Amino acid sequence: MDFPVQKQSLDARRALERRAASPLTSLLHTASFETLDRAAQATAARFTQGISPHAQMSAWIDWAAHLAESPGRQLELAMDALASTARLAHFGMHNLVSDKAARPFAPEPSDRRFDDPAWGAFPFLFFEQSFLAQQQWWRKATREVRGMRANNAARVSFLASKYLDAFSPSNVPWLNPVVIDRTQREGGANLVRGFKNFLEDFFDAATQSPNGGDAYEVGKDVAATPGEVVYRNHLMELIQYQPTTESVCAEPILIVPAWIMKYYVLDLAAHHSMVRYLVERGFTVFMISWRNPTAEDRDIRLDDYRILGVMEALRVINAVVPGRLVHAAGYCLGGTLLAIAAATMARDGDDRLASVTLLASQTDFSEPGDLMLFVDAAQVAFLEDMMWDQGYLDTYQMSGVFMALRSNELFWARAINEYLLGEREHPNDLMAWSADQTRMPYRMHTQYLRGLFLENRLTAGRYAVEDDVIALKDISVPMFVVGTETDHISPWRSVYKAHLFTDNEMTFVLTNGGHNAGVVSEPGHPGRRYHLAVRARNDRYVSADHWRERAKLFEGSWWPAWASWLERASARERVAPPPMGAPEKGFVPLEPAPGSYVRQR
Repeated sequence: MDFPVQKQSLDARRALERRAASPLTSLLHTASFETLDRAAQATAARFTQGISPHAQMSAWIDWAAHLAESPGRQLELAMDALASTARLAHFGMHNLVSDKAARPFAPEPSDRRFDDPAWGAFPFLFFEQSFLAQQQWWRKATREVRGMRANNAARVSFLASKYLDAFSPSNVPWLNPVVIDRTQREGGANLVRGFKNFLEDFFDAATQSPNGGDAYEVGKDVAATPGEVVYRNHLMELIQYQPTTESVCAEPILIVPAWIMKYYVLDLAAHHSMVRYLVERGFTVFMISWRNPTAEDRDIRLDDYRILGVMEALRVINAVVPGRLVHAAGYCLGGTLLAIAAATMARDGDDRLASVTLLASQTDFSEPGDLMLFVDAAQVAFLEDMMWDQGYLDTYQMSGVFMALRSNELFWARAINEYLLGEREHPNDLMAWSADQTRMPYRMHTQYLRGLFLENRLTAGRYAVEDDVIALKDISVPMFVVGTETDHISPWRSVYKAHLFTDNEMTFVLTNGGHNAGVVSEPGHPGRRYHLAVRARNDRYVSADHWRERAKLFEGSWWPAWASWLERASARERVAPPPMGAPEKGFVPLEPAPGSYVRQR
């Protein structure tokens, strides 16, 4: 009867003996093997700037495998290649004889590489047409093949266009007529200047001080609107701006910027500072200035930005301006955070908000645009391992992705001007801000990429705050939402989807420009225009494209329309400006704006 117990004890003793005889097995448990894997991935990521080779190769394999099984598509592409070759040959022969043949291939409307009249001369015109023919063929070749994943098709098309762009004749000195003419006229002096520019940029990159950033001093040329830091914690400083009018709107404004870059994109040089515009219009403005995290901040959570950022800022504002609701505005990732905070407040019965404004901010990530081409499970795992090793996502690793999205404008055009033509681009305040980059803490960015980008939890009813799910439809205060026409970060149709998940009154604005320039769109800026329409509470849904057809078109900046909307959403009476801070409640001004955190490198 004792035998089973004796046998069990014997088996346990033998297992212990095996482990004792094999100490390597006890040391190299599963977690250790996984750590080795992550360390290897992190090492590889340092050489690829965080771009996953697997994510790229899997897309090409998916495309090639399905194309190999599609004889109809292969035949179509072969016939298209023959037709393009024939059109090029016909064009070349006619131009050799008469110079009157029409160009068979046209560049995209946004492609400015061949705008110079020098490209109209032979043989450069033939170089241009040959490149455009290849570009057109590859665009057809990388269309989605039946059976392959749509995201892989988009990724292959994007990668093919970027690889092809690298070999554009505009980027080859001896094929570019503008470079050839400049070199002949200057006897090569342009190339000497270009080489000097290249060396300057190389050493600036090595020391992480991008050329042109020093031309604008923080606190003097940019981020210069007068104010005081009235609160500081580990994650943010809260700036209160000094009033410039004798009376102000009773309700203050809280601006929540993205922490992926410094806050002062909304407080650039005086002539196009959004903050200065609002203050001069008679608003009391508060701005969050985020701390630039280091490796020690690796475990800061996404919800910490809500608690220590938005909620703490509201607590301070309620002390400075007691008894008043707050207009909250968020930009980019700050707008996503604000939407989360507003939905949480609505769920919990916290009614301190007067309105919510989202500037180029996504709440639904099912169609996030070109940026999603860099975000899938393989890519996120690769980034996670790199951040796990460093403790953060580095500024230059982020900038590489954004540069890839607009490589012709941000990389190749600049390289030609500065390194081949020897012309330095005159820096401006937006360029200085763009060079003043920040880091992203490991845990927060992982939660953001997985919870929002990959799993789209916020609009799928699966985003939990403090162990309870939130819903955007609980937000009942009026909303003002801005999308920008050529936004590569937050495509306007994706921003527009806020209509699908809310039932409140919403004013939607679609302005021309990109992610930054469309938002920084001060009155008097030439060429600005915007569409605007209001959805009343519980109105039926209208698709984005139908909305654009029906919305009224206005010329000029959208800022005055927003300011008027804020005034209508405020109390009718104007009041005296509040004091700076609330010393009697412990919120004493700490130092003049722009504070300390914005100066962190």
